[in-house]
Amino acid sequence: MSEKKIIAVTGATGAQGGGLARAILNDKNSSFAVRAITRNTNSDKAKELVKLGAEIVEANLDNLDSLKKAFEGVYGAYCVTNFWEHYSPEKEGTQAQNMALAAKHKNLKHIIWSTLEDTRKWIPLEDNHMPTLMEKYKVPHFDGKGQADHYFTESGVPATILLTSLYWDNFIYFGMGPKKGEDGKYYITFPMGDKKLSGIAAEDIGKCAYGIFKKNGEYKGKTVAIAGEHITCSRMAEILSKVLGVEIMYNDIPAEVYRNFGFPGAQDLGNMFQFYNEFADYFTGIRDIDIAKKLNPELQNFETWATKNKDRIPLG
Repeated sequence: MSEKKIIAVTGATGAQGGGLARAILNDKNSSFAVRAITRNTNSDKAKELVKLGAEIVEANLDNLDSLKKAFEGVYGAYCVTNFWEHYSPEKEGTQAQNMALAAKHKNLKHIIWSTLEDTRKWIPLEDNHMPTLMEKYKVPHFDGKGQADHYFTESGVPATILLTSLYWDNFIYFGMGPKKGEDGKYYITFPMGDKKLSGIAAEDIGKCAYGIFKKNGEYKGKTVAIAGEHITCSRMAEILSKVLGVEIMYNDIPAEVYRNFGFPGAQDLGNMFQFYNEFADYFTGIRDIDIAKKLNPELQNFETWATKNKDRIPLG
């Protein structure tokens, strides 16, 4: 039996990276092995990956030398950043550059960069119908990733640019779940009108990434955009009502109201939903569910995901 090719997975204890790591480790016939990259090798999630058969290596995306060591002897790498940890597009850019430089230094054969659009290509900074944030961004957690794409495409390492979608897991972890209104009824609240929203289970992003690595180079040098379903918020409310056994309605509000909710990141997310709404045809058009299913035959739609996770979705 030939030796397995090692995939270094950054964010291995997070949503996307964890999904990829488990997808590989749960496939007993996989030709790949997992090197989970984490800052804390003693965390519960890191220990769980060890039990599944992963190699755990400590490294920090802010430290280029630690990444070079972590990428030693590796075939490929999954590269992802977490804006919500620090709220800094500049930090994301530095981390992306470090991963690309380390991949080049160690002559990796394939990298996947998990990214999103730089929305300023659609809404220039001088366009004031959407507020400019941090002086130079429209949707900071999109724009910082999008402007870092070139580090990978210009690295000389065969790269796949992976455009992802909104996590349905945000209904569990990010406060987007149903909330009780003053009238005693439950609502999900988004500034989306009747436009369709591209979403995906975070675990499925990792499974799609595994599919890309398994295609043996078919997606090297290409951009792949994925979603589990394009769905209206009113339809999501119907599905949540059915799955949770409680009537849930869709509260459609203006983006400006969402921006002023006051929680950390509200302005960023308000702009994000405004971008989703105004450019829904582009956003849903580029994200190909058929390709996502080809890469990940277990791809979930919203109802499948909600049914599977109904006991985890809080009613606020």
